[in-house]
Amino acid sequence: MAELITVDDPADPCLSDYTDLTDVELRRRREPAEGLFIAEGEKVIRRAGQAGYAMRSMLLSAKWVDTMRDVIDEARAPVYVVGPELAERVTGYHVHRGALASMARKPLPAVGEVLRTARRVAVFEDIVDHANLGAAFRNAAALGVDALLLTPRCADPFYRRSVKVSMGAVFQVPWTRLESWPEDVGILRSEGFTVAALCLSDRAITLDELAARNEEKLALVLGTEGAGLTPGILAAADEHVRIPMDAGVDSLNVAAASAVAFYATRPQQPA
Repeated sequence: MAELITVDDPADPCLSDYTDLTDVELRRRREPAEGLFIAEGEKVIRRAGQAGYAMRSMLLSAKWVDTMRDVIDEARAPVYVVGPELAERVTGYHVHRGALASMARKPLPAVGEVLRTARRVAVFEDIVDHANLGAAFRNAAALGVDALLLTPRCADPFYRRSVKVSMGAVFQVPWTRLESWPEDVGILRSEGFTVAALCLSDRAITLDELAARNEEKLALVLGTEGAGLTPGILAAADEHVRIPMDAGVDSLNVAAASAVAFYATRPQQPA
C-alpha cells in the first residue's frame, strides 16, 4: 500500500516532478532527460498503469483519494495529498481533474521491433503541436494503425497535453523515434512498405485510389502544421496522396487528415 503524505509547502522537494507544468520549453527538456512523464486525470493514470508504466508518485486533492483508492493501494510510490490552491501554485494551472501522477518512461524500442508485425504504419514528420499529436495518436489507436514512427524534430507524445488529448492512446500504439530523416525511409522499404506522403502536389493520386490497392504494407507520412512535408520526404516517397476537398478548402488539420487516411486505408479482407 502506498503512503499518503499531506503536503502544505509548495516548495517541498517531494513535489519537484510537478513544478511548472505549463512551461512547455522547460518540461520538454526536463521530462525526457529525467525519464518521467505526467499523467493527468483518473482514466489516463489508470491506462498508464495498465500499459506497464511504473509510478514514481501521485499528486491528489483530498476528494480524489477515495476514487483512486484501488490505484493507491496497488502503487509502490508515495501519494502526495494537497489542497487545490497549493496544486495550482506548484503546477502553474488549476488542476481541474484533481489527480496527477508522475510515471517512469520506458526505453524506446528499435525501429525494427516496432515494425516487425505491422501492416499499417504512420510516420509523423516534425509535428510540433502537442494537441495535434495526441489526437493523431488517438486516431491511430482507434483506426487500426499498428505502429507509429516520429521524426527527430517531432513533439514529445508523452508531454502532458499530448497524453491528455490522446486519452491515454499514446500508451496503446507501439511507437519509436527515427534517428535520421528522411534517410530512414530506407528502413521502411527494406521491410516491404509502400511509402505514401499525404500532400498537395501535381503527381498526387487520390486517397481513394491508394485505398483501392489494399497494399500489403503501407506507411503513411503526415507533415507538420502549416508547412506540410519537407522536400526530402516528398522526393523519397513512393507515392504522393491527396484527400479530395470540396468548397474551396485545400487541406485538413493534420489530426483530422490522419483520421480520414487511417480509416480509408485500413486493410481489407478478400471478398
